Amino acid sequence: MADVKKTAEEQVQYDPQYILQVKDLKKYFPIKGGMLNKTVGYVKAVDGVTFNLKRGTTMGLVGESGCGKTTTGRTILRLYDSKTSGQVLFNGQEVYDLSPKEMRAMRTKMQIIFQDPFSSLSPRMPVGEIIGEAVREHNLVPKEEFDDYIDKVMDNCGLQPFHKDRYPHEFSGGMRQRVVIAIAVACNPQILICDEPTTALDVTIQAQILQLLKEMQVKYNLTIVLITHDLGVVANIADRVAVMYAGDIVEIGTSDEIYYDPRHPYTLSLIHI
Repeated sequence: MADVKKTAEEQVQYDPQYILQVKDLKKYFPIKGGMLNKTVGYVKAVDGVTFNLKRGTTMGLVGESGCGKTTTGRTILRLYDSKTSGQVLFNGQEVYDLSPKEMRAMRTKMQIIFQDPFSSLSPRMPVGEIIGEAVREHNLVPKEEFDDYIDKVMDNCGLQPFHKDRYPHEFSGGMRQRVVIAIAVACNPQILICDEPTTALDVTIQAQILQLLKEMQVKYNLTIVLITHDLGVVANIADRVAVMYAGDIVEIGTSDEIYYDPRHPYTLSLIHI
């Protein structure tokens, strides 16, 4: 039986084997109502999520639509102004205690890939400039090495030099996903959160993108959180799988444990396929 999340009252203590430690994380969104537009309740999008993520591993975060997977990822990355409660420790640092300057430096170490790459790519910039934008902004490599660095990143992601001058609308969905992966790894991050990166792709291209993520994990020593509603996507790539339901993690274990535990609804749904 896969292990179930445990909570405790004390503050989480930093353990160097974990790159990310999330403890009792909550993110509520207010519901406004009445003539004075007062808060009349809350949507509990994330409601007590707890897990530890070892360095260099892949964790699948699986659950049905609306269960809080994406909100969990965004809250971990501090893409919201605040969290409701809980802790998010990245390399022992509480993410929400960082100053704006410290958080800006942290952005290169924590990257995200979205489900729809087209919406995250500027339609007015060629791909080469888009990939190099963050590298240039954060001075990640010397100016004289910039072009060679971008060429190497693109080559690692299966993109050719002539792709640098093309615009996002000139690429297929699978190639655009390669572009956003290149943007992420160009920053040389330590952790990569992938939010449904293969949902809009056909099965063959899905396999190619998942294989690319595995290759990037080795080349860049990445730790990956793969968010998806499809357990099959993480079955062969994730070291551990966390299943979310109604804003909380209800089960954590290896993919085999999640697959073959007959008491779990994901297992039951697979049996009937």
